[in-house]
Amino acid sequence: MQKRYAFTLFACFLFTLTFAQRKKKDKNLDIPVVTAQPTSVDSLYLGMKWRNIGPFRGGRSVASVGVPGNPQLYYMGSVGGGVWKTQDAGMNWKNITDGQFKTSSVGAIAVAASDPNVIYVGMGEHPIRGVMTSHGDGVYKSTDAGKTWKHLGLPASRHIAAVRIHPKNPN
Repeated sequence: MQKRYAFTLFACFLFTLTFAQRKKKDKNLDIPVVTAQPTSVDSLYLGMKWRNIGPFRGGRSVASVGVPGNPQLYYMGSVGGGVWKTQDAGMNWKNITDGQFKTSSVGAIAVAASDPNVIYVGMGEHPIRGVMTSHGDGVYKSTDAGKTWKHLGLPASRHIAAVRIHPKNPN
């Protein structure tokens, strides 16, 4: 039995080595094309560089929402860091749920169209992954733009992928 196991392991290892060749790099792919006049929308961004503007410890995010009528105000829910808020279009972020939620994994966020102070958050990372998935404990609601939160229920739901609010009734 041990010989058969050892032979199978060796055969798998040998098979893997036969396909372990490196792919040749195309030298022309790394050269950016710069023209005097932009020929497409993409070429307008050639001079720009990526930078991280935060939040610092948010982690993966599967939930974000903007506030209608306020292009500077956004909420982002991370799967390990709660809900974050920006009031300057993403230049600065602040966690608004630390110490108020029992779990930190956010699966969905919605802001009421009829009252931008009303926010609902569904907890639990909804794209279930084999490596790690964080579970939630239901739905939370804020009526003061995220200053305070109330747990509404559904503690056994574990994963909430979407929250929808009636357009005229935020309750």
